[in-house]
Formats: sequence, C-alpha cells, structure tokens
Amino acid sequence: MEQYDAIIIGAGQGGSPLSHRLADLGWKVALVEREFLGGTCINWGCTPTKTLIASAQAAHDARRASELGVHVGEVRVDFAEVMARQHRVVQQFREGQEARASSRPRLHLIRGEARFVGPHELEVNGERLHSDRIFIDTGVHARLPDIEGRDEVEILTSKSILGLNDLPAHLLILGGSYIGLEFGQMFRRFGSEVTIVEHNPRIISREDEEFSQTLQQILEGEGIRFLTGTDAQAARQEPDGTLRLTVKSKEGAEEILTGTHLLSAIGQTPNTAALNLEAAGVETDEQGYVLVNDRLETNVPGIWAIGDVKGGPAFTHLSYNDHQIIYENLVNGGNATKKGRIVPYALFTDPQLGRVGLTERQAREEGYSVKVGSIPMSNVARAIERGDTRGLMKVVVDADTDKLLGASILAAEGGELVQALRVLMLADAPWTLLKGEVFIHPTLAEGFYALFDSVK
Repeated sequence: MEQYDAIIIGAGQGGSPLSHRLADLGWKVALVEREFLGGTCINWGCTPTKTLIASAQAAHDARRASELGVHVGEVRVDFAEVMARQHRVVQQFREGQEARASSRPRLHLIRGEARFVGPHELEVNGERLHSDRIFIDTGVHARLPDIEGRDEVEILTSKSILGLNDLPAHLLILGGSYIGLEFGQMFRRFGSEVTIVEHNPRIISREDEEFSQTLQQILEGEGIRFLTGTDAQAARQEPDGTLRLTVKSKEGAEEILTGTHLLSAIGQTPNTAALNLEAAGVETDEQGYVLVNDRLETNVPGIWAIGDVKGGPAFTHLSYNDHQIIYENLVNGGNATKKGRIVPYALFTDPQLGRVGLTERQAREEGYSVKVGSIPMSNVARAIERGDTRGLMKVVVDADTDKLLGASILAAEGGELVQALRVLMLADAPWTLLKGEVFIHPTLAEGFYALFDSVK
C-alpha cells in the first residue's frame, strides 16, 4: 500500500492548485484523475464556451456594424473553423495543466477511477493508496430529462455539444438558465434556429423579474423562441433525422416541436456514485452531494470536499476559493470559512448579467427594509456612444444601515462592472461612500453616478 501526505481525487479548479501548493511544501501528494486535468472549467465549461461565445460575438458585431456606419458585406460563420479554434484553446490550457503537474517531483499524477475501501484508503487501478488527508474534487455532470423516449434519441449535454462537427439547423434546449441561455444565444448567432423550453414561468427565475423579462426580450429580438412554464414530455427521432419533442404547458396545452438537435440544460448531478463513499462513512444529501461544514470538512475527520461536488453555486471561482480556505486552515493554522463569503457571478450572454449578493426579492423575503436604485443603460453616456443601450443596473440597499445588500447589472460588461460594487460590500462600507465620487468619463462605470442618485 502506498502512503501519501495528501490524496486529491479530481484535478479540478480546486484540486489542482491545492495539489501544486502542497507538493511545493515537500508533501508527497497523489492527484487522481480519470480524464483530463483542469476539471469542467477548462475542458467543458468556461474555457471552451467563452471561446465559442467570442466567435459568436464577433459574428454579431459584424452583422450590426452597419448601425455604426461600417459596412462589411455578407457575414459567414465557418462552424468547423470556430470549433477547431475552441479545441486549440482547450488543448493549450490542458497542456499548461500537464506542465504544472509534471514539474513537481513530489506530485504523483495517477490516471484512473478512485473508490474508497475505508475512511482513509482508496483503490485506484487495483492499487491501494492511504492518506490521513483526502480531498474530494470530482465535480458534477449534466442531468438528463426524465421523458418518454429518452433512450431512443441523442440528448446533448454541455459536454457533448462541444464535439459537434456540423452546425445544428434547429437546436431545441431544455432549460432557460445560465447554460441554456449561453448556448442558445451562441448557436443562434452561429446561424441555428433556437427554441428554449423552460419549466419555470420565466427564465433565470432566481433573478429579479425585470432582469428575466429584459433579457428574454433581448434574446427574442435575436430570433430565439421561448416556451416558459412548459415541460418536455416525450422525444422521438424520425428516420430522416428530424427530432420531435412533445411539450406541455402548465395550462395543459400540448405542442410538438421539431428540430434537429436536443440539448439538456436542466441541472447537474454530482460525480459521487463511483466513489463508494459508504466505505468511508462520508455523508451525502439526497441528490448525492457531499455534505461539508463551513471549513469544507466532511463528517469524517481528514476528508474534505472541494468545488461543485459539495453542492451550492457551481462556479470555478468558488472552487478555487475552496482550495484557499483549506490551505489556510491546513497549512497556516487559520480559521478560514466559506460562511458569509460574498459571491459574485456572471451570465455570459450578450449583454452580460453581473450579479452579487441578494436580489430585491431575496432581501425582502429575508426581512430587510430596503432602498432600491435602478437605471436603464440608455441613461449611460458610454453605452449610447457604443451604440449598445440594452439592459439596466440595480442596487439593493439595507435601509437601516445603508450597506449594500446586492447588485445586478445587465450590460455589455456587466460581469466586470458588478465587481466594483462587490468591493464596497467587502469593505462593509455604506453605499453613500461611492455617491458623488469620481468615475472616469466616459466609461460604463460612470453610470454609477445616476444609479446611486436613483436610490430611494
């Protein structure tokens, strides 16, 4: 049996940097990975999708260039070239991960599937590994819809869709949240017809209603069809390749949609089934997510969980912060915790939705007395000059303390802009600190003048 100072299962965006830093301390570290280093983010998530979104953005900008007095002629998307570029970028990132791992002699990269055979003992490729410190970073995979005919048709996921060689003529998407909307707009801009079916009454249903409505109107303006408050019932594939999807509204009305490809973007399932967690005594919830405390340790001392496998928001930056918390506590004797961390995130449609903290609805549900400020992007000089006034900005303020509770920015650079407001929250400063302050003219952030003036 091989003994290690630490074993990390899964080379995701939490597990990989943790393995590097522990190996740099001189620890003997095993990093077990069954596929590619880098996890979902590099291989099937952030890196490939944002690379594709960049190509889709270029096509969109070229098509609307005449609105700015620039005439470029017919715009043609070469889907094969777009996908080839995406594969090159992903490969570049993978090679970087491989180089960082191989450069550390104390880091032992083991290719294979790990399963527990005891609280601190694993089996990989028939070999036994032991450590007093084990970290689970196995991530999640896409959940498929429970519909009639599911096993008779090909249902794409956010992973498998990246392997397409030909552009779908008509992409049907189940799910109107982050993954569904990003892929929907992307493929619409590549030239596909797109229909999105959403179970809830509105898309991105966790966000405030005006953001759901505004973004849906923008995407409908690009030609995407939405069926909200609707569920898929059955799917079948015709001999000619046509895919028929039966859907049913909450009111009971049925409709048969026809398309060429079907993408499931309805949620995710943790990669815990193969781990044999029962042998270690590690507890999970009903969905299979690993349960952890605020220091990310499981109910079994010496076993931690990092990233998406523990549930909660599935963001790369949270996975990375998980490793920072563990390292601080494990190596520096700190008391870092995930409790109370202020999490920013973004939906990378165009315009982007940048978010941090509570929505207005969440704040009211939690019992806060709130002040709200909101302006359309058409009030921002830089947006007018750029010819892109889509979207709005909104802040939610605790009326009793004047502290910022949350912010939502649907704008061309919403994901960048909202992080400035997160800094205000990190400083635990009142929103009035920025009211009347100096912002560069002309920038999108200059819109904060009008935004804070609107607070009431």
